[in-house]
Amino acid sequence: MRRVVVGLVVFVVSLSSFALGQQEKPMTLKAVLLEQLRSTHNKAEWFVPANTAAAGLTPEQASWTDKSGNHSVGQLANHLVFWDRDMLAKFKGETPAKFDGNNDETFNNFDAKSWDATVKQLDQVMTDWESAVEAADDAKISLWASRIAHVGTHNAYHIGQMVYVRRQQGVWDPNKGVK
Repeated sequence: MRRVVVGLVVFVVSLSSFALGQQEKPMTLKAVLLEQLRSTHNKAEWFVPANTAAAGLTPEQASWTDKSGNHSVGQLANHLVFWDRDMLAKFKGETPAKFDGNNDETFNNFDAKSWDATVKQLDQVMTDWESAVEAADDAKISLWASRIAHVGTHNAYHIGQMVYVRRQQGVWDPNKGVK
């Protein structure tokens, strides 16, 4: 099953490069995963990366929620910091932070006073993921490929929510990637 997932990831990336008219040499699995991690971190490609989605907000703006009960940008960033750290600790063979299993806490523990620190932590954990994948050997990459791909997908999903919340709030610059 893992080979099917890995093959599918490589196929999709190759197909998307072909569709864009880019004739690139075949990519390694590590290169594909690093590309995914970087595109959700700080390399604007097909969608807005985290550093752009979080940039320029005041603590009050980062705390804003709509009347429908959607999470704030700060809550979403806090959630990403938690889960990216959790999975990175496991990837590195370390013990992750204690967690009681209540996923709501990963959102609701956000404190507006810590917004600047949250943005820095998000950037740092994403940088740390990239460094860890770069340093890993092919056997570890192969073993963890699906989970690393899910980290990138999870990041992209919540970054999209961050942009959506900013648009609802009226604090999104459409020139940054989403009109």
